[in-house]
Amino acid sequence: MMTIQRISRSGKFSFLAVVFLSFVLITLPGCGSMNKMLAAVGLADDNSPGTPDGMVMSGMDAFNEGDYSAALKIFDELRDNFPFSQYSLLADLKAADCRYFMAEYAEALTLYEEFESNHPTNEAIPYVLFQIGMCSYKQIGTIDRDTNDAVVAIRSFTRLLRLYPESPYTSEVKARLRAGRNFMARHEMYVAAFYVRSEEFKQAERRLDFLLTTYPESEECPKAKELLAAIRSGNPPFRTWRDWIPDLSLPDWQTFASGLSMQGRGGSTDDGL
Repeated sequence: MMTIQRISRSGKFSFLAVVFLSFVLITLPGCGSMNKMLAAVGLADDNSPGTPDGMVMSGMDAFNEGDYSAALKIFDELRDNFPFSQYSLLADLKAADCRYFMAEYAEALTLYEEFESNHPTNEAIPYVLFQIGMCSYKQIGTIDRDTNDAVVAIRSFTRLLRLYPESPYTSEVKARLRAGRNFMARHEMYVAAFYVRSEEFKQAERRLDFLLTTYPESEECPKAKELLAAIRSGNPPFRTWRDWIPDLSLPDWQTFASGLSMQGRGGSTDDGL
């Protein structure tokens, strides 16, 4: 069982301490209660305004109330003025979280990547890697647009599963991966349909072959096989090509989460990734 550390001599929070501050304190009514809870674990010395203790409590108050702009200002000030305080790692992480919840995904990604680079063995790294993936996942658009965000999200989530296969995020990451891979399969199907419309059947065949080889678990596979067979038989669907165009949006990852849950109860070990 993981030993619970509060603060090391270098002033770094353990992952459990970060989770404690970030999520447990949200249930407390105000600064007074937060101060008592911090004091109970030996983290509150001086909660006067302008001190690290006072700033972290003010920042967490603003964050938990959803005022991410105000919280970010406090955490940035804490990072700039007290870079060696016992709260420095918490400030780094919460600044990234503020950017993320403000939908400033590029800026959040930079901060999460800096955290990983500076603290590669920190216990918060599984969470940081999850958030790195989410920064790209949140920017996925539609299949008729640039799909680079989906590609990067898939790569990031795959890396998280490889490095931390038993993390608290595993089930959700697998579901989001399936959604992302189905999105990419939809993109290939969309491009193939476009080539059918343009009567470029060889190009359509190549895209359909790629879909079936790369995303064999995709929900688009039955339709792709049918269209490919029609093309190869010399009967491409000239008048009904629009019927082959899939939904343009990213699939709801929660539908895949329920599927994974059913597989778990059925004893299947194939995650289809």
